[in-house]
Amino acid sequence: MQATMQAAPAPKGRLWAGRILSGLAVLFMLADAVMHILQPQPVVDAFNRLGYPIQLAVPLGIIVMVCVTLYALPRTSFLGALFLTGYLGGAVSSHVRIGDVPFNIAFPIIMATLIWVGLFLRDRRLPALLSAAR
Repeated sequence: MQATMQAAPAPKGRLWAGRILSGLAVLFMLADAVMHILQPQPVVDAFNRLGYPIQLAVPLGIIVMVCVTLYALPRTSFLGALFLTGYLGGAVSSHVRIGDVPFNIAFPIIMATLIWVGLFLRDRRLPALLSAAR
């Protein structure tokens, strides 16, 4: 017997709120990925300050683009949210490591929250999954 969780449509207001929040998260994360790939001076300075070689900027940008794509697609949105949360957790860790707190850790935490709240509102499977875990 295979247990499947059907995604019932969310109420329209909740669905649109989730889409808007998720869309904002996607836009911010895509901007981050593009900035990594283009490597303007602020990105180079940030990599130097954090102690990372600039050669990692393009691979990180590509990784973020893949994660954002997974998040944007309904079938893989949960996986994308997990991967993006891991990426943002690494950003928090990098800033804490050099004592660059509290402002520079606030943005990744806010982004991760935005990602999960947006997913929670637009996908009925997540609330169902959380209530089944109780």
